[in-house]
Amino acid sequence: MWWRMSSADWRAVPRHEKRDRFRAIVKDGPPPGVLAYDGETAIGWCAVGPRATFPRMRSSRVARPLDAAEGIWAVNCFFVRSGWRRQKLMPFLLKGALDFAARQGAKTVEACPLDTERGLFWGEGFVGIASVFRRAGFVEVARRTPTRPLMRIALTGKKRKKKTTSD
Repeated sequence: MWWRMSSADWRAVPRHEKRDRFRAIVKDGPPPGVLAYDGETAIGWCAVGPRATFPRMRSSRVARPLDAAEGIWAVNCFFVRSGWRRQKLMPFLLKGALDFAARQGAKTVEACPLDTERGLFWGEGFVGIASVFRRAGFVEVARRTPTRPLMRIALTGKKRKKKTTSD
């Protein structure tokens, strides 16, 4: 919910209400992201959706858009459950997010991942890692801080699988 709320709302709204708001988004659809499963257990998550549904991105110093083009989606959050980390799930989740966005009509997907050579502190990688995005075909379109490139990939004309599954 952090990307979906203004700073003032984030501070003012209690945790349980943020949870309830997110549940309403999931219930009302479209899905706000993709999940990775190990059997019946959800082990990873990637948030993806129309850039317009993430108001905090518009005001972010590092992630604000370059333009007001239509059809731009954003990937802005990853989570991998403890016990499944360090197993290269981020590229798998990103691919699923891109496939989902393409099926929903997205023309372009943006991200503002972390780009650093140093080891990460707990929780820093939630926005994604730039090298993973580069390998997926994203290109840097702006860099407003040394460690946070704004990256894009065009989906138009790309063939994407209709359905992504995992075992």
